[in-house]
Amino acid sequence: MATEKDRPWVMRTYAGHSSAAESNALFRRNLAKGQTGLSVAFDLPTQTGYDADHPLAKGEVGKVGVPVAHLGDVRALFDRIPLAQMNTSMTINATAMWLLALYQVAAQEQGALADELTGTTQNDIVKEYLSRGTYAFPPDASLRLTTDVIAYTVAQMPRWNPINICSYHLQEAGATPVQELAFAISTAIAVLDRVRDAGQVPPERFGDVVQRISFFVNAGVRFIEETCKMRAFVRLWDDLTLNRYGVTDAKARRLRYGVQVNSLGLTEAQPENNVQRIVLEMLGVTLSKNARARAVQLPAWNEALGLPRPWDQQWSLRMQQVLAYESDLLEYDDIFDGSHVIEAKVDELVAGAREEIDRVQAMGGAVAAVESGYLKQALVASHAERRQRIESGEQVVVGVNKFENTEPSPLTADLDTAIQTVDPAAESAALGSLQKWRAERDGAAVETALAKLREVAKTTDNLMPVTLECARAGVTTGEWAGVLREMYGEYRAPTGVSGSVGVSGGGAAIAAVREKVAATSEELGGRLRFLVGKPGLDGHSNGAEQVAVRARDVGFEVIYQGIRLTPEQIVAAAVAEDVHCVGLSILSGSHMELVPQVVAGLHKAGLEDVPVVVGGIVPDADARALLAAGVAAVYTPKDYDLTGMMSNVVDVIRHANKLA
Repeated sequence: MATEKDRPWVMRTYAGHSSAAESNALFRRNLAKGQTGLSVAFDLPTQTGYDADHPLAKGEVGKVGVPVAHLGDVRALFDRIPLAQMNTSMTINATAMWLLALYQVAAQEQGALADELTGTTQNDIVKEYLSRGTYAFPPDASLRLTTDVIAYTVAQMPRWNPINICSYHLQEAGATPVQELAFAISTAIAVLDRVRDAGQVPPERFGDVVQRISFFVNAGVRFIEETCKMRAFVRLWDDLTLNRYGVTDAKARRLRYGVQVNSLGLTEAQPENNVQRIVLEMLGVTLSKNARARAVQLPAWNEALGLPRPWDQQWSLRMQQVLAYESDLLEYDDIFDGSHVIEAKVDELVAGAREEIDRVQAMGGAVAAVESGYLKQALVASHAERRQRIESGEQVVVGVNKFENTEPSPLTADLDTAIQTVDPAAESAALGSLQKWRAERDGAAVETALAKLREVAKTTDNLMPVTLECARAGVTTGEWAGVLREMYGEYRAPTGVSGSVGVSGGGAAIAAVREKVAATSEELGGRLRFLVGKPGLDGHSNGAEQVAVRARDVGFEVIYQGIRLTPEQIVAAAVAEDVHCVGLSILSGSHMELVPQVVAGLHKAGLEDVPVVVGGIVPDADARALLAAGVAAVYTPKDYDLTGMMSNVVDVIRHANKLA
């Protein structure tokens, strides 16, 4: 029995949408319900460093988070929320330095001191190249920004976590537990080596750097394995920080992590089953006292359908509160200590992770393994294997590939009201706010600050002080990032699709579709060409990659150019490659704006006979509207059978070409 009951972890919900004012109201409602920290979701233009009036931002403003263009937006976002007393997590990476500067200035305007502020900037750029796709700059420049933030916060904001190394998104991209451990630790090595070698932090303070490094992990439904994974994480981190970096203070070496449980496994079919999945996944990161999460945020039961409503987020918060306050979980010491079953599994995971870490280090480290495409190919391959296990029935997903008979669900009786919709006026309001801000600020002060940013970017000086000057002067997100794009250039990460991944053999179903593709190719006088496109700023490319891999496996020639393309670029590629079908993947909710632009562009280019199919999180009402607007087919998460989807795409092509 523990001598005293443990304090609960920080309880958050990941929130933000439409506008700073609406998100502020949501934050204050959640805090009133007992939430003990904030987890801010930013929209994709903010995450990738564009203002609302940039062409790539069209259709994306306010969709998956709150738009933040300038200091005024941050003031509104945290209005009547005392930041000196708040623990705020910000899911921000490429523009982490910028958002931290805005946050610090807004907090200081409230009267808070920098050393009072507690919270986390995610700031893990390596996983952005592998999974989320919200990178802006090349790896070397991105690591420079990360290093500067870490050095600045250690000196000026000692209670702030400057980086949250994220294995969460690696699991979403298909990582096995061993890969999740190994790739996250490899990222930590890359970051810590860079900070150590930059010389901004005195060697005697390196323990302070290690102590402020936190992790953001994923927990799947195999909660025994996930418990063991977290115990393995503790062991690997302690060993690394002691033996590679010489940190002798055991408290500084403690693994500090927050968690959002798995969204990859949430299903659109029978979504009520997601409730028990979320609870089981929460147990994997809370049961083991010696490897317990410091902060937990849970997805909502309807995330596979669309944007959760405040009530859905409340349900997920109450799950945490029942576990922490009604159960006896926090009254005991670690219940797994001494279990030979747990220890054997932990040993196995640690050994596998060390082997993979050594492989990555031999390549030159995590950044080199990103640039070579090794890490991305490994994740795409693991994800393809997972999908094949589900399609074959080897891996059971209740309500999807087994136990599919179901009673009508009152939760989804009216799908159009089972999710929250973003006000379509949010984008025009953001544009108006941006124009007003630019008109009313001191233009000369802005130009002076940006010129200074440009000059400091040419040196090795820390960029955080001049970024704070930009924030105070009224610079916008797109202007700050635009200067750094100008200095450092753009970057396109490897897609991982070109490697030898996919199903080997594949069975009778794949063989049948291969024959269908070959026969149709012969009838049309050339191999079928399928363009997989990701318009807009949505960087979650896992689904698009799996479609591209399976399309190639069944005999298509696949054109996949990666993320972040304008509709015009997709149309140009369709013309240049003379494709037979265009497949668009969008998970950010911007399908109603972006898909019609692609369809119209194809028609204007004379490609009326090239059908467009769409995949992503598309509510039923939107799917009906897209089909009425000329889209040939819409696929959502319930369409897990990729081989069947490929067969359907061939049918779509045959119909468009008037073949029998």
